[in-house]
Amino acid sequence: MKKRIMLLLTFGLLLGGCGSGGDIYIAGEENTPSISPQAQEDDAAADEPQANETLWVYVCGAVSTPGVYELPAGSRVWHAVQAAGGMLEDAEARAVNQAAELSDGEQITIPTAQEAQSGTFPELSAEPGISGDGKVNINTASIEELCTLTGIGETRAQAIMDYREQNGGFQSIEELMNIDGIKEKTFEKIREEVTVG
Repeated sequence: MKKRIMLLLTFGLLLGGCGSGGDIYIAGEENTPSISPQAQEDDAAADEPQANETLWVYVCGAVSTPGVYELPAGSRVWHAVQAAGGMLEDAEARAVNQAAELSDGEQITIPTAQEAQSGTFPELSAEPGISGDGKVNINTASIEELCTLTGIGETRAQAIMDYREQNGGFQSIEELMNIDGIKEKTFEKIREEVTVG
């Protein structure tokens, strides 16, 4: 009788996993919990960057080609610098955190080594479209900021924004005369009110 009880107890412990109540793993099979195909798809989708998400940034200062650039969301400052053709030889790379993540409408100004040393690094206004001297930056200004210019209404302000997006920004303020409705007479009125950064 005692032998029977001992055998039953031993058999019960073996089947019950020594009373642990845990999962039983079979030798030769992966000891990992199974994941449903739907969960695997959801995880894969979470790792992929969102399609069609872009941001616009203005890169100026000591770079080869200053201008407004469209970049994928999640890009870093160094991506923007590369899009602008890289830094010039006299640029002070250490003055800017190149690992920082970009946000839409941001302005990245790369100073020269001389500007960084002498402390003449251009100050940025709290408003991205207005420069430190109060001029409207036609490469970063919003429609509302562009509308503050003499003789510029919403239609022409939108035309300025369209032009800079299609051409990678303005290289000079004189390029404003390439826009329909802004000829020499209008340009002369706003010449002292605008800058390209």
